[in-house]
Amino acid sequence: MDSISRLRVKIFADGADFDGILRMYANPLIKGFTTNPTLMRKAGIGDYEAFARKVLAAIPDRPISFEVFADDLPAMIEQGRAIASWGKNVNVKIPVVNTRREFTGAVIETLSKEGVAVNVTAVMTLDQVRAVTAKLAAATPAIVSVFAGRIADTGRDPVPHMAEAVKILAARPKAELIWASPRELLNIFQADAVGCHIITVTNDVLAKLSLVGKDLNAYSLETVEMFYRDATAAGYSIATARASARVA
Repeated sequence: MDSISRLRVKIFADGADFDGILRMYANPLIKGFTTNPTLMRKAGIGDYEAFARKVLAAIPDRPISFEVFADDLPAMIEQGRAIASWGKNVNVKIPVVNTRREFTGAVIETLSKEGVAVNVTAVMTLDQVRAVTAKLAAATPAIVSVFAGRIADTGRDPVPHMAEAVKILAARPKAELIWASPRELLNIFQADAVGCHIITVTNDVLAKLSLVGKDLNAYSLETVEMFYRDATAAGYSIATARASARVA
């Protein structure tokens, strides 16, 4: 595929920089947003709820995911209900397990049955996808975020993994699969090809969208020109036989 306009997969911007989020909101290609406590901490955010409400006030018409950070299941449920109350476009992120390796199925099931749109995150294995799918209420929209990029980091090909996850999640037609933590622009097209509904993309990857369909001969020349320009600007030199003969 040589055009971003023909993609079926929805692109969600992933980040916690408020100004960056607003820039992505101005881009019609961006259909939603996700963030997490780690990204928010790196962005220097001190007040979790205040930041979330600020984002929701600025973006009232596209889905935005905010994550619980409690570690016991009852507290996750209470935090999930609170986060859901912040806006109609909120997806509540629930980690698939807590730090004690306990499956959060009870949290997912309770909130989903209450009509809360959950985003089950940090999913890696197909068994986890099956377990999560079984806990989702059929009538409630939901998202399942499979971290394809982290799967690839382990040396495994995420493409067949994600294709199988699409098939599993088909049992819940109102649920959508996210290709999470992509590593390169190609992942957008891979996610589209296997039928993922959504892919989360960071700003540095989104910045490469202008390269889609670029002529490779032109790109080759630009790369050579860059190397030549930088070597010249640095004043690099190499002693060669020809240069030595000229000096003699």
